[in-house]
Amino acid sequence: MRKWLTRAEALRELGVRPQTLYAYASRGQIGVCRDPRDPKCSLYRGEDIMTLVRRRRRGKRPDVIAASTIAWGEPIITTTISTIESGRLYYRGRDVVDLSSTASLEDVAAVLWDAPAVPRFTSERQRAVAADSMRARAYATLAGAAATSSPTFGRAASVLCEEAAALVGCLASAVGAVPGTSPVHIRLAKGWKADEASVDLIRRALVLLADQELTTSAFAARVTASTGASLGACVLAGLAALSGPLHGGASVRVQSLFGEVARTNADEAIQRHLASGWAVPGFGHPLYPEGDPRAAALLAAFDVPAHLKTTIAAVGATTGQAPTIDVALAALAERFNLPEDAPFALFAVGRSVGWLAHSIEQSAIGTMIRPRARYTGPPLMRPESPPPPGSAARSRG
Repeated sequence: MRKWLTRAEALRELGVRPQTLYAYASRGQIGVCRDPRDPKCSLYRGEDIMTLVRRRRRGKRPDVIAASTIAWGEPIITTTISTIESGRLYYRGRDVVDLSSTASLEDVAAVLWDAPAVPRFTSERQRAVAADSMRARAYATLAGAAATSSPTFGRAASVLCEEAAALVGCLASAVGAVPGTSPVHIRLAKGWKADEASVDLIRRALVLLADQELTTSAFAARVTASTGASLGACVLAGLAALSGPLHGGASVRVQSLFGEVARTNADEAIQRHLASGWAVPGFGHPLYPEGDPRAAALLAAFDVPAHLKTTIAAVGATTGQAPTIDVALAALAERFNLPEDAPFALFAVGRSVGWLAHSIEQSAIGTMIRPRARYTGPPLMRPESPPPPGSAARSRG
């Protein structure tokens, strides 16, 4: 076997989907380098691939197979909602970048929910919530919905779609959208007093964020839905998972990086991150080894500030990693002076459509997701067997 293989050759040798190849590479199981003939493409180390092929031929125990699916592994849930193939994201077979050119979040909800009509994310005036941040208001709003809405089991998909639309409207209001019946991107822009030029970019961002296959937050929503919990509870579970710094909360780390660049310079900030042993936040995605198409589409749609362009280029030159959607959201917020929490709010409102799609799909399946754990703790201290019935305990007196 040659020292380096193309992506097509590596997939053929391994017999896996592109996502699995990228996961192997992200975990360091397969060495990767840029193709000198085409810097946009990657080459994969042949020796590492042969090692994996031999290991697969030997077979795996069921527990090992199960463990390998948890982190960027083989698919474990069947869905008709979205998928990632050859570095592109699709919503029910439609390329998300193409959709983002003209579609609204409402249009995408109709696609992902397989709804009979395009929903309207209408919302009334937001009730006062004792919280001083978008994130806190989002949690409080969804907690109220989770506590008061009905379980999903035994309810028709059409009814769930109506409730889902109301939930998206409530969440949008919680993060600043003005009341009304206009498309949600327009109401968010008005609530944030955003520049007119940013309105269509907010629409595009929401569409690009609506779903991304079985993310951690989508899985949390599906597990919750599998118990029959309300849609409000499902979205709350998704939001909780999204908030982590390794998921939707990554935009906060990117904003911190941009602030550091402003105080020093791009090269110094990048080297400080690398010296600490941490990857530069917002760059490199295991499922998009050639670059996140969502980020590329959004960044190409507006004039990115020069110092951010310099930072993105410097990270690419130093690490070979392309920006993710988190970088694009942070750049959008800075360019148009959106609220500090706007990147997370856009992520939450957009992705809530995907969480609801997964929740509705899981509810229709009607079985609970309940995996087993492999115990590796201390030895079990089993209780002593009781004496046989009718036997008398002997006195030791």
